[in-house]
Amino acid sequence: MPSREMPHGAPVWSCAAGGSVPAADPPPEAFSSPSAQPPVPLIPEAQLFLEFARVEKGLAANSVQSYRRDLAEFSGFLRRVGKTTGGVGRDDIRAFLRGLYERNLGARSVARHLVSLRNLFRFLVREGRLASDPTAEIEAPRLEQPLPKYLSATEVDHLLAQPDLSTPLGLRDKAMLELLYATGMRVSELVHVRAADFEIELGIVLCLGKGGKERLIPVGKSALAAVETYLARGRAALAGKRESPWLFLNRRGGPLSRVGFWKILGAHGRRAGITTGLTPHLVRHSFATHLLERGADLRSIQLMLGHSDISTTQIYTHVLKERLKQVYQSHHPRA
Repeated sequence: MPSREMPHGAPVWSCAAGGSVPAADPPPEAFSSPSAQPPVPLIPEAQLFLEFARVEKGLAANSVQSYRRDLAEFSGFLRRVGKTTGGVGRDDIRAFLRGLYERNLGARSVARHLVSLRNLFRFLVREGRLASDPTAEIEAPRLEQPLPKYLSATEVDHLLAQPDLSTPLGLRDKAMLELLYATGMRVSELVHVRAADFEIELGIVLCLGKGGKERLIPVGKSALAAVETYLARGRAALAGKRESPWLFLNRRGGPLSRVGFWKILGAHGRRAGITTGLTPHLVRHSFATHLLERGADLRSIQLMLGHSDISTTQIYTHVLKERLKQVYQSHHPRA
């Protein structure tokens, strides 16, 4: 199968302690949406940092405003305790964060404030205005990772039964839904599958994942049959006189977009009576969870999902454990 090149996603940020480059931490709006700017005057060092973030780093206005809100709160804290940035130590940083908790701010909001302080003090150290960074050894609050939701096997059956197979669009939708559940692809991967990426006889499809990494994913008989039927009876009607390498086309013969697929999936989900928010990632979670429930090993699931680190895949073991707990509590006479 031929290789190909495509642009890949935006960088992933980390808010772990340590490091010396301000860009290593996410902008604060990664944790919460913007709100009204508090009327608290900023300390001069914070103003310098915001100018640096706006002009030299070219951060978006929302990012700068998010930093401004957090640093305004910290400026007010310093005035209350009678300190400047040069006199701030780790205990002061901890006291500021403790005050946020006392105001009933959640761990995610506190983590966002810490990110803002990290970037401020790293900037001041790099500019030679401070000798050391008082946030360097402050641990970020642990953010609980919610377990991914997934569909039951019955819900998947109802979803896959929705497309109208008497129309080209219905044949396309059937093939897309079957392929999504059969492979656990991301939506961006699904809409960029090409007709040439299938090896029907071998039962595999070439998938271009994050970072331009290619992987081969096995495809079940049901999904292969749906794709073959779509290729034989539906795709040509959608393509018309246009030529396109992409497998899944919109009604005008162009490539189907991610947003377009979201709308299609949502419509079929509503007809199937699925009341939870149905997203492509929910189907991906269902793929992984159902495999694990039926005895698949975690390493194989990692490869099929395209996770670079198996720790990302291990979240599904927690899903399975939670499911076993629910079964036990529901059915054991002494639970």
